[in-house]
Amino acid sequence: MLSAFTARPIIELRQRDKSKIETILAHGDRILVGLNTGSLRIYRLNELHQPSNANGNGNANGTPSTPNNDPPTPGRPDSSPAVKPTELCREVEKFSTRAIDQLAIIREANTLVSLSNYYVSLHDSQTYELIETISRTKNATCFAVTSNIVKDAATSIPEIISRLAVAVKRRLLLWSWHESELHDEVTEIVLPEAIRTVTWANATKVVCGMNAGYVMVDVTTSETQEIVGAGAAAAGAQASRFGATSMGYMGLGGYMPKPLAARLSEGEMLLAKDINSLFIDMDGKPLEKRQVPWQTAPDSIGYSYPYMLALQPPAKGTLEVRNPDTLSLLQTTELPGAAQLHCPPPSSSLAHAGKGFHVSSDRIVWKMEATDYDTQVQVLIDNAKYDEAISILGMLEDALLKDKASTMREAKMLKAEVLFKQKKFGKSLELFNEEEVHAPPERVLKLYPRMIAGELSAETTREETSEEEDQEEDNKANGEKTATVESTAEVTASPSRPTGFAKYWMGGHRKTDSDTASVTSSRKGGTDNDDAASVKGKATKAIEEDGRLEGKDLIKAVRELNSYLAGTRTRLQRWIDPVTGKLKPSKPTPGINHSNTDENLAALLTHPYSESDEQLERELRNTFTLVDTTLFRGLMFVTPTLAGSLFRIPNFCDPNVVNEHLLKHSRYNELVDFFYGKKLHREALTLLRKFGDVDADGETAKLALNGADSDTEVEIPEQLRGPQRTVGYLQSLPPEMIDIVLEFAEWVLRRDPDQGLEVFVADSENAETLPRERVVAYLGAIDVDLEIRYLEHIINELEDGTPEFHNRLVELLVGALREGEDERHREPSQVWKRRMDGLLAFLKQSGQYSLGRAFSLIPRDDPAFYEAQAVVLSNMGQHKQALDIYVFKMQDYVKAEEYCNHIHTLPSSRRESMGAPSTDQDDPDATPSIYHTLLSLYLTPPPPHKPNLEPALSLLSRHGSRLPAASTLALIPDDLPIAQLESYFRGRIRAANSVVNETRVVEGLRKTQLVNTQALLLLGDGVPGGQGGRNRRVVIGEERVCGVCHKRIGNSVVAVLPDNAVVHYGCLGRQAGRSASGTRAGGERIAGSWGRHG
Repeated sequence: MLSAFTARPIIELRQRDKSKIETILAHGDRILVGLNTGSLRIYRLNELHQPSNANGNGNANGTPSTPNNDPPTPGRPDSSPAVKPTELCREVEKFSTRAIDQLAIIREANTLVSLSNYYVSLHDSQTYELIETISRTKNATCFAVTSNIVKDAATSIPEIISRLAVAVKRRLLLWSWHESELHDEVTEIVLPEAIRTVTWANATKVVCGMNAGYVMVDVTTSETQEIVGAGAAAAGAQASRFGATSMGYMGLGGYMPKPLAARLSEGEMLLAKDINSLFIDMDGKPLEKRQVPWQTAPDSIGYSYPYMLALQPPAKGTLEVRNPDTLSLLQTTELPGAAQLHCPPPSSSLAHAGKGFHVSSDRIVWKMEATDYDTQVQVLIDNAKYDEAISILGMLEDALLKDKASTMREAKMLKAEVLFKQKKFGKSLELFNEEEVHAPPERVLKLYPRMIAGELSAETTREETSEEEDQEEDNKANGEKTATVESTAEVTASPSRPTGFAKYWMGGHRKTDSDTASVTSSRKGGTDNDDAASVKGKATKAIEEDGRLEGKDLIKAVRELNSYLAGTRTRLQRWIDPVTGKLKPSKPTPGINHSNTDENLAALLTHPYSESDEQLERELRNTFTLVDTTLFRGLMFVTPTLAGSLFRIPNFCDPNVVNEHLLKHSRYNELVDFFYGKKLHREALTLLRKFGDVDADGETAKLALNGADSDTEVEIPEQLRGPQRTVGYLQSLPPEMIDIVLEFAEWVLRRDPDQGLEVFVADSENAETLPRERVVAYLGAIDVDLEIRYLEHIINELEDGTPEFHNRLVELLVGALREGEDERHREPSQVWKRRMDGLLAFLKQSGQYSLGRAFSLIPRDDPAFYEAQAVVLSNMGQHKQALDIYVFKMQDYVKAEEYCNHIHTLPSSRRESMGAPSTDQDDPDATPSIYHTLLSLYLTPPPPHKPNLEPALSLLSRHGSRLPAASTLALIPDDLPIAQLESYFRGRIRAANSVVNETRVVEGLRKTQLVNTQALLLLGDGVPGGQGGRNRRVVIGEERVCGVCHKRIGNSVVAVLPDNAVVHYGCLGRQAGRSASGTRAGGERIAGSWGRHG
């Protein structure tokens, strides 16, 4: 048991002294003892050096406790002490004429209060002389004193107020001292029954115990409130009052148990009557707490921070110390004949912490000295009383312990280990994961088997444990069968040298008695089946005592572990960035205790963390690796489908462990995700190539995985078949990984060029930002067609204007067309035609390639390339040569006319840059146009070509108006009939008439515009507030100023603008360009407004 207090006898009456101790009072270093003779003895308490008690389990005499945890009866003080515990300073023999029943002191008023002969008397606390015997207290049975610091309601100035409450039968009399001055006013409150006990709850409320129950009295308002037990509201009866008289006592000679009350911690009181108890708050409301499990009714109760005390009747003389939170019995001390319990009045917890209390019998006074709080807590932890230790730590102030936070954390972790041992995994891991605990992952993982925790597991392998079992069997075979039944039972109950994980688990799961009984019963028969029975019993014992987590228990434990690791992972991210693996910069936040932050950080690490950032970063990264790797093992064990979610976020999983587990479980898809997250792209792409580049029609293939010497038959996942997954992986790589992209894209391009090219032409940022020079060279080395398609993509879709790419594309297209020319002659190819169309379109649209180089690449005598030559010549400005190709080589007059239409529709600047003859459309006769060039080729061709009248006449009929009349007619042969030129002349006449008609229409529109403008000027627009015409009015006030010079207008000559703005007539010429600042609505300008509107 705990030894929270040590009993030390400090006062003992001599044997020849016939007096008896009735009451005591401890005040400073003075002990006041009231005797039954009416004498008052004053003792001085000496400071003594207590002997050390290392184990913390000694009794009052310092001797070891008995096995039943009840210390022996304390003896008398040493016969020849070096220093006496107390010295008698004075004895006041005539202090009272009768026995002194009760003593109290009001320190602020230097007043000693006593109860004797049913009267309350006041004495001087220094001289002990009688000041007054209060006559109104005749027949008083008890009293209570309290002193508190209270703020004045009117002035809010704090003052010390002491109050005295005296119970006189049914009356409660109240006196008060304000700043050591006794007030004359006495408050009297009458209660329904006689008052037996009085206890102050706080500065203004007192609890009165009666036979019928308890009443809480407010001394300031004289209001009373009955205290009812829990559930009284539902009962609604008088008997529901706590402590009410029971019919069970009617036959016991009128015996009534004394109603006891004690103030506990702040805001809580304990009421006790017989063996019943009730906890209440300062308002008299019952608290939701169970009753104190007393075996017998206590004679008195009290409170010594932070414990609850109960003194049994003098016949037993036992002092019980309990935890007020858990109500557990922590210490029992035998004090023969102890009858009174004197505790200091509770004020602040720190004021009386560790000072103890006093217990007295009729002959002896014991001082109960408190043990060091750290020692008390450590004793509870050593005895595996973790709940009690946690409760006590929660009640103690931080200043009373060396390191409360660390001790509390250690106690909770030990409790969590016990809960885990009891297979309460949820509660255990929840306690490990509490904000105040933050258990290091290493400590938690020791509780799990190797398959989850790896090398950190405390579990011993079956080979290690089997060695001792084999040794034991050998010893038995060498003659140990003669052992007795008792010794066999002892060996069975306690196997020799349990090690490792098994030793840890044997603490709470073995039942010695039951195991012994089973072995004994198996030996009683003495039959031939003894060996078989022993083997069976050994197997059963091994299963029970092995301690390994298996089956459903292991699955449940791992599920809870995953939750703990997820919480730990979240906390680690407060200090380290999982993406970069670097420490996050610490930002001082106001209002946050950074010492607590450091404690939380240290809690996650097994060893004290270093002040060096590099060392701390390394330790945190190692811890993060342990957490993520174990979380991966747990997910693979419980829910393998969720393991992939861990790889899709930044993690610190050990690649070797992940690779081993995923390959073992054939989780190749998740393995690829993990490699990607860890930036192990070469390993991931190698694995994808193994699965994707296998020519197997079935679902399996033989591959060499994990460095195996022989091929292994594995099932290829559907997602990894073919190059599709590899293409997606390569598309996700950044441009910096171009070397890996080019290395692993080759097999995809050779197997499926269309899918492989998607790596470089996909609509993604990574594909668009790849180094294009390297990609062009890489694709050209594999297949020219891939290079052409890539160049077309970056030029047409990405609008790359690099001249080298344009020249390269022309070269590749011409080369590909020339190589496929033989096939084209044998059989028309759609691919060849499409490629030729692409070349022509590119030559027409692009302006970045070298014209001279392109012209030199195109074959001159190949009819298939005539149009390409014409396009290049057109871009070079050689329109006549281009038309020469269309007319004489290709003899395609439609394309020749389309070419002229294209050149004619170009803007004049573009047409001049291309060397095309410009034409004034208003005067077509001024300069020959491109049509004139084509017509000249038709009518006056160079030798050996002959004139071609049919396309010439067709050109004249459609575009005659665009041709100069004089030069055109000069080209027409003289022998050509006029009738064939009818369409030409008709077109010319129509064009001329169109010009005249257009001029007339414009003239009419301008006349209409003039009429509308004059009407607006004369009549206005008819819109209110709009243009008023010449009959509009403008009001010029005294404050109106000129909008130009900003001077008052006055009687000057003015000019009114169309927007109704008024200016000086002389300023009218300067009005242009000036802003109209400082105007009112309607254009009015106010004097000085220019300054305000600035």
